[in-house]
Amino acid sequence: MKILGIDPGLDRTGWAVLEQSGPGAAAQVLESGLIHTPKDLALEKRLSAIYDALALVIDANRPQAAAIEEVFFSKRADTQANTTHARGVILLACEKKSLSICAYNPREIKKTVSGNGGADKAQMQKIVQLILGLKEIPQPDDVADAMAAALCHLRLAPMRLAFEKARGINRHIEAKARVK
Repeated sequence: MKILGIDPGLDRTGWAVLEQSGPGAAAQVLESGLIHTPKDLALEKRLSAIYDALALVIDANRPQAAAIEEVFFSKRADTQANTTHARGVILLACEKKSLSICAYNPREIKKTVSGNGGADKAQMQKIVQLILGLKEIPQPDDVADAMAAALCHLRLAPMRLAFEKARGINRHIEAKARVK
């Protein structure tokens, strides 16, 4: 399974495509990178650049799903709004390319990947390096965060799928019981 991990941002969007051959198998980094938009460009041009770049990544790698970090609410409203705009076009690009989309909050990603929901950037970069068997710490941290989002999805997706399947079965049983 190929997963596209994304750490959204207007200035810097980190992305990484990971592949895992089966449950429990080690994940491999196929490709990763950073989409950087210059601050002197108008908002709509920056958003268009993010959309176009991400569409190219998706077309080139053909992932089945996207794991996208949710917006972290900060004290800076302008930064939060810009990240939200970027995340919107990222979601649109993934939807237009028919990817299954799963969102994870930063604490959930950190907890799932490192065991510590409060891990700092350096800790996350190091643990991502170790898990993926990389020779060097992934740089910049936006790319490491994208790799972590993809790893989180690879670990949690089977459980989410089983839960959804069980919930669907339970709804079917409840519906049958109401019919009787």
